[in-house]
Amino acid sequence: MKYRFACLVLALAFGLAPAAEKVAPVKTGAGVMTFETVPGWGLDEKGKSVLGSTHGGVAVGKDGSIYTSSSLGVFVFSPEGKVINRFLGDKYSNMHDLKINQEGDAEFLYGARNNNAEGVKLNTKTGDIVLKLPYPEESGLKLTRQQFSPTAITVAPNGDIYLSNGYASNHIFKFDKTGKYLMHFGTKGNGLKEFNTAHGMTLDTRYTPPRLLICDRNHSPNGRLVHYSLEGEFLGEVITGLGMPTSAIVQGDYVSVPDLKGWVTIIGKDNKIVAELGKNPDPKKGANFGIPQDQWVEGAFSGTHGSAWDKDGNLYVQDWNVSGRIMKLVRVK
Repeated sequence: MKYRFACLVLALAFGLAPAAEKVAPVKTGAGVMTFETVPGWGLDEKGKSVLGSTHGGVAVGKDGSIYTSSSLGVFVFSPEGKVINRFLGDKYSNMHDLKINQEGDAEFLYGARNNNAEGVKLNTKTGDIVLKLPYPEESGLKLTRQQFSPTAITVAPNGDIYLSNGYASNHIFKFDKTGKYLMHFGTKGNGLKEFNTAHGMTLDTRYTPPRLLICDRNHSPNGRLVHYSLEGEFLGEVITGLGMPTSAIVQGDYVSVPDLKGWVTIIGKDNKIVAELGKNPDPKKGANFGIPQDQWVEGAFSGTHGSAWDKDGNLYVQDWNVSGRIMKLVRVK
């Protein structure tokens, strides 16, 4: 004890700060869906978040690069957690959802921008925005700008684009690959075929043909996932009794479903829960945007919002967070 005290005195005398305690990885999940956290992933050399506040998505490119969105724009990380590119400024900020799509020899990033009332498509290498999807007047719905607040975007195999108006009318708008309006479906409500916040959406490739998997976040009494065909036909409920599912992404037989209440649900091929990752033991810290970085707990989430798988089955998860949090979970083999 005297030796440690003497070392501390000497360190302070020479202006040296004591070394920070090393954070240990934390295991989470169950069975084949067991993961281990990577402490400090995505932070800068001083251990601080670079993102600004986060209320966005995550996507992984073919080369393994990780894209995530924040209040500042889009950041691109290496698998090791280093920033390798960034697209910053008003035209890139606040992308609520992200998807990546391979088109010919190029990859494109699609984003739903709720605050800016649009969907966008941009080149992943240059950041050039090559397509914008504003509110389609051709729909005949006569929505105001305040009634068009897109929360999710996804792309069909033929290039058709689906944009969910989840923070407003809860219609799903369908466009062709050039941005031409084709149709819309869905409506706001709490019925079987209605959406009470169609917050997240992805292509469910576990089925042939693929179908839309939509997160009905605020459905009462509990959040749920539902299936729709690519033509907008209701196919059925996938799973009910969830918390507040914010988004979904498929790899193989499994679906990662971030939940705003503070965990990630993993669903298997039979659409039953196989694991829950990072469940926060403190209910007051779930669905809580205001947890600053100095209060983050390794392996415990406060409001998961977006996620993406890499080719090895690892997960990248973003929290809805005032300080800007993204985490890497390594699959335990």
